[in-house]
Amino acid sequence: MTATVHEVTDLYPTRQGGEPRVIPRQDPVVQGTAEQGPMDAETLCGFDEKGYLTIDQLITADELQLFRDELKRLAEDPEVKADERTVVEAKSNEVRSIFDIHKTNEVFRKIANDPRIVDRARQILGSDVYIHQSRINYKPGFVGKDFTWHSDFETWHAEDGMPTPRAVSISISLTDNYSFNGPLMIMPGSHKHYISAVDKTPENNHKQSLVMQGAGVPDPETLTEFADKFGIDVLEGPAGGAIMFDSNCMHASNGNVTPYPRSNVFIVYNSVENTPVEPFAAPQPRPEFLSSRDFTPAGS
Repeated sequence: MTATVHEVTDLYPTRQGGEPRVIPRQDPVVQGTAEQGPMDAETLCGFDEKGYLTIDQLITADELQLFRDELKRLAEDPEVKADERTVVEAKSNEVRSIFDIHKTNEVFRKIANDPRIVDRARQILGSDVYIHQSRINYKPGFVGKDFTWHSDFETWHAEDGMPTPRAVSISISLTDNYSFNGPLMIMPGSHKHYISAVDKTPENNHKQSLVMQGAGVPDPETLTEFADKFGIDVLEGPAGGAIMFDSNCMHASNGNVTPYPRSNVFIVYNSVENTPVEPFAAPQPRPEFLSSRDFTPAGS
């Protein structure tokens, strides 16, 4: 299913030069209610306040092993490594991410459309949802590099044309997340404040940004102000658990210098009422495998 592309007002201008600025969020965070899904009012309230929630155990032990086996198989497949949807580390040539896995892989297609996840996304966003992006993230021991501080929505708005931050991501842990092997870090409450970046978007920026983010990264002064105001939560947890977080959360992860890998399945759900238009701050949209234009509701 596709949607009609039409003009929308840019509520979150970015990458227009000048000075960086912080814009208050213009939209509600939680748009559904406790009656509409599996999460109670307290959980939804916590998500609204912090911008994220944790699920101690989302998948079974058998599913976890299946996913790990598939993770290993894909990383060792030379055809997968050569595909444009696969990103490798700049120095080690190890696989960093494999995108579009909900379309190319039956194992991950099933979990991406599983009601355990989709129903939660629908409840938070208050509508049917479609998969805007999916990927496997590898952070192997010793060579897994960092992901610098950023808001996913800033990129999706600037380069994909997503109008508002009415989107939610889930990271399913396939390995234990320790404080020392590069787990997700979030500034709780930052999702209610949008940082408008300064630098213009280069041509084909995605080819660089998937390896190391450049355009759209907030300036150090604003990041310091955010860290002082909101603090930083380091999200540890066991394999098989998950983290759901708002698209505008300021988040990052350190490099992994330990022997213990940190890998996850990452799926982005966007409201079907928030489908992308033309990019707000880029010459053209990113490729389909990074920004899906198939708006078929997930779980269908």
